[in-house]
Amino acid sequence: MILIPARIASNRFPNKVLANINGYPMVIATAKRVSNLDDVVIATDSQEIINLASDYGFKAIMTSDEHKSGTDRINEAVSKLDLSDNEIIVNVQADEPFIEPEVVVALISRVKQGVQNSEDLMMTSCYKTIKNTEADDPNYVKVITDANGYAIYFSRSKIPYDREEFYGYFGHLGLYGFTKKSLKDFCSLPTSPLENIEKLEQLRAIYHGKKVAMIEVKSKSFGIDTKEDLQRAVEFFK
Repeated sequence: MILIPARIASNRFPNKVLANINGYPMVIATAKRVSNLDDVVIATDSQEIINLASDYGFKAIMTSDEHKSGTDRINEAVSKLDLSDNEIIVNVQADEPFIEPEVVVALISRVKQGVQNSEDLMMTSCYKTIKNTEADDPNYVKVITDANGYAIYFSRSKIPYDREEFYGYFGHLGLYGFTKKSLKDFCSLPTSPLENIEKLEQLRAIYHGKKVAMIEVKSKSFGIDTKEDLQRAVEFFK
């Protein structure tokens, strides 16, 4: 099942999930982008988005307006659904209206692999190689991994520090895969200092010593955090 967390409030770009993307509100454009892959549910704290989802034929669930992260929001929505503990849950951010379906398919496959192999994973996510200049942008989250493909750290800063300036940086894509159980386990963890400093929820898992599996994908998509991002995306993908 694909869950899309969508809240109206945004410090950098108010109401961004309602911004126009090729004739659709952003959250709807994202939902349509992945609707052929699995059931899609929008988790929101806004009656406006509940109504909007209904208008376009998508299911939406009302959640608390006090959640600190999108993952906490989708966990509340999942708890209201009759799903098994091994049900695969994919968190697709509402600000990824250009995400390629094949990227989501690759993420789902990696979660399934973890379940089949009884791998002790808390979550799975994706990255792609990005340019040095892109890595300078603090809105573009970077990740480093170990030899087995597990995340070591995520940061808005350029990591690792590259003294010789030839390293290919890994840009994190805002997609997360869980089982229902691992999602619940993640959300039961206390928030961490690193998560609060970087404003990156995935650091909660790493801080508490949990495994985050990463897969490399090919993607031209990027999250839309600002009005400038939106303009750049519309120009790039039109």
